[in-house]
Amino acid sequence: MLGYVVRRIIFGVFVLAGTSLITFSLAFVVPGDPAVAMAGAKADPQTLSLIRSQLGLDQPIYVQYLRYLGRAIRGDLGRSYIRRENVTRLILERFPATLILAVTAMVLALVLALLMGVLSAAYHDRATDRLLLFVSLTLISLPVFWLGTVMLIGAAATLRSFPLGGFDGWRSLILPALTLALGLAGYYARILHTNLTEAMEQDYVRTARSKGLSWLGALFKHALANAVLPLVTLAGLDLAGLLSGVVLTETVFDWPGIGRLAFDAIFNLDIPLIMGTVLFAAFLIVVANLVVDLLYAWLDPRIALDKGQ
Repeated sequence: MLGYVVRRIIFGVFVLAGTSLITFSLAFVVPGDPAVAMAGAKADPQTLSLIRSQLGLDQPIYVQYLRYLGRAIRGDLGRSYIRRENVTRLILERFPATLILAVTAMVLALVLALLMGVLSAAYHDRATDRLLLFVSLTLISLPVFWLGTVMLIGAAATLRSFPLGGFDGWRSLILPALTLALGLAGYYARILHTNLTEAMEQDYVRTARSKGLSWLGALFKHALANAVLPLVTLAGLDLAGLLSGVVLTETVFDWPGIGRLAFDAIFNLDIPLIMGTVLFAAFLIVVANLVVDLLYAWLDPRIALDKGQ
């Protein structure tokens, strides 16, 4: 177990280093000048040259990258060109709002998925199953930004006093959380339905049924425990993605989280802030992968992490 964890940590370090290199390179490929973004399009050449010198943008790219990497190792992700604030502090200030939205959306998605998946398995090959299949496929297919916009329009037309943007109490959490949860719920419900259907046909379930256990009892006591295992991996990785900031949803609902911060950084060509949000997202995904693997092994003792890794 310890050897596996050490190998995964080393692999994660290489992933973060590669992510930083790719992101840094792409930031300089994209047309635009951070100095112009800071000083304005009408700034004179002398002012732009002074800003580039102060930011170190007049140095070779590899020197800029090595300096950035050295600071990042110490937890210093640089200073925002536009906001003139420490990037690490900006991300940490926005993280609580994203955390609340992500956890709420994930809980809603799992609850809806369990309800839909169990009902679909209980009414397998019946009208209810087909209806839930249609609903889940529809939810999966809906673009998040379109769904969020439609929900905003619907709430504005029918719920005049309902908050339509920003972070102002629990009611402002409902629309963005639902927007994120519905698509995830549809995807999880289909996976759970498939796993439950297969589990109910296994010998251990048939044995339990032959001993007098009801169909629902066998489902909840035996089949469900095995059917939800694949959801652990999916939910863990999806939660990491949500925690790293959901750009479209937070932008549509003006949610003050990391996703909105990343959108503003890209729009303003704020390279340190772009780098910081991308690296933070990569870090969360690396950690989530490790935690999910360990949790999966804990839930299913048959999995040996040190073997075959």
